[in-house]
Amino acid sequence: MSVAAVTAPPAPPAHLAETVAAVLAAHAGREGALLPILHDLQAEFGYVPGESYDAIAAALRLSRAEVAGVVGFYHDFRAAPAARHVIKLCRAEACQAMGGAATQARLERALGMKLGETQGNVTLEAVYCLGLCACAPAAMVGDRLVGRLDDSAIEAIAEEVRA
Repeated sequence: MSVAAVTAPPAPPAHLAETVAAVLAAHAGREGALLPILHDLQAEFGYVPGESYDAIAAALRLSRAEVAGVVGFYHDFRAAPAARHVIKLCRAEACQAMGGAATQARLERALGMKLGETQGNVTLEAVYCLGLCACAPAAMVGDRLVGRLDDSAIEAIAEEVRA
């Protein structure tokens, strides 16, 4: 069984305060600005730094917990940087019906890690529908969709991310 390495949180980006201030200013007065603000920060940093939560909360009159809750709820937001290779395994109904649990077990075994972990240069995470239901089970490796995951496709993915 693989155990994720415990690592210290990333240091805040050097230009964090300036970027957060600019993003907040761009959305000032906008109703329902939380998601657009989080998307802008994710686009800038690749994740939503926890150090930005207080400023966002103050600007939108929310609690820090509400901001953190939204970041944690939506799959597209990250609270920490992802590894260089991100593999998203579909866990939606069609993929489950086509052997998703067995596919997950084979992929975890091939990568030597569990769903939800980041190890070295690989992040393995669950998503709920990639739109490849007719080609289930499916995954996304970086920006590339992979359908009909069988043993050879899983081994090819593992080899690709090890390189």
